[in-house]
Amino acid sequence: MMQYEEAVSYIHSLLAFGIQPGLTRIEALLEALGNPHKALQFIHVAGTNGKGSTSTMLSEILKAAGKKTGLFTSPYVYSFCERMQINNENISETELATVVGRVKAAIEEIKLKGIQPTEFEAITAAAMLWFKEKNCDVVVLETGLGGRLDSTNVIDTPLVTVITSISLDHTAILGDTIEKIAAEKAGIIKENATVVTTNRQNPEALSVLSKKAEEMHGKLLVAKTEKAEILERGLQKTVFCYAGETYEMHLAGDYQIENAVGVIEAAKTLDFVTAEQIKTGIQNTVMRARCEYKHGENGAPSLLLDGGHNPECAEALADLLKRFAPEHVTAVIGMMHDKDMKAYLHTVLPYCDKVYFTKPKNPRAAETKELVEAAKGIENLQIFEEAKPQIAYEKARANTTQDGLVLLCGSFYMLSEVDVNHEN
Repeated sequence: MMQYEEAVSYIHSLLAFGIQPGLTRIEALLEALGNPHKALQFIHVAGTNGKGSTSTMLSEILKAAGKKTGLFTSPYVYSFCERMQINNENISETELATVVGRVKAAIEEIKLKGIQPTEFEAITAAAMLWFKEKNCDVVVLETGLGGRLDSTNVIDTPLVTVITSISLDHTAILGDTIEKIAAEKAGIIKENATVVTTNRQNPEALSVLSKKAEEMHGKLLVAKTEKAEILERGLQKTVFCYAGETYEMHLAGDYQIENAVGVIEAAKTLDFVTAEQIKTGIQNTVMRARCEYKHGENGAPSLLLDGGHNPECAEALADLLKRFAPEHVTAVIGMMHDKDMKAYLHTVLPYCDKVYFTKPKNPRAAETKELVEAAKGIENLQIFEEAKPQIAYEKARANTTQDGLVLLCGSFYMLSEVDVNHEN
């Protein structure tokens, strides 16, 4: 029987086959597994930013409604098991090893026909198998890359489709314009689908979504974010009023209100969900390493963790720091060298007085000297280099006063290597 470490190693070994958009391989793999997805109901979520928050809020709402709810999401931060959850609990290491073992056997079977699935396709198949065998009532399914040719797009028309904010990302695969990327995301819109987005959506993207929904004889609901009145905002809590109801959420940033408004409208389309259950779900939502705030205790500074790396994420983080950060902020940053490091650093670091550049254990990780070079020109910033993320964090924590803030950001890979509960 396959063990957990063996299962994760096998999944990662499939990275060698790269990213290959298309549905032929996943369809063959799922057929070899008995088409478990055909026995499930879904809420399908695509977009560039906000997918994770939106998917998690919807999952919490369904849980509050008494539904056995699966959640398929990425990336993970601390454990691979985070990618598949039921009612907010990760798949166990034993169960993951079992389903991956069965997926591996199915892959060996279809390889005889010349079909070789990719890593994400294998993960998708494992999740579908687990959710089906656990008899989930509904699965909140987050796309990986794009939508049209994403392996999650094998499902039939879902209960509701949600498209979050669309911006430029993965341009080499999805296209170099907003319209091209939106067309890929809109590819998850099925026949007679109910589709939800917000009026903060990029106008070019919104036009593409509208045309696609019409083409598929679907209904596009555009939530009006300006109807949300912010009553309280901060790093720890946001309270807002929308359509006559007051919502409290423990997610920071005005962009999370935009996500929440889309979620509210999507949840309202489900006849088995009440207004109170929507409130409860939103209030119960916690996002790990996505502007996640931890209040400092026992003389330690507070922490803010954010793994986002694209321009919209950088702007959102900078806005939070500008509004709510204390006078002294020490950043710990590790990034992938294929990201726009200079743009990210010049957006975020003006709100910090010290930074420790570090390098996670990833072949795509930037060297600390690359980050130092990218940060040139930022005024009044003390720069330090520390190769190991955990040591960088501990040094930052030791050199930040109790009334200050330690910011860990730039990459989920970097955050996964830091134990913020470790006492130095």
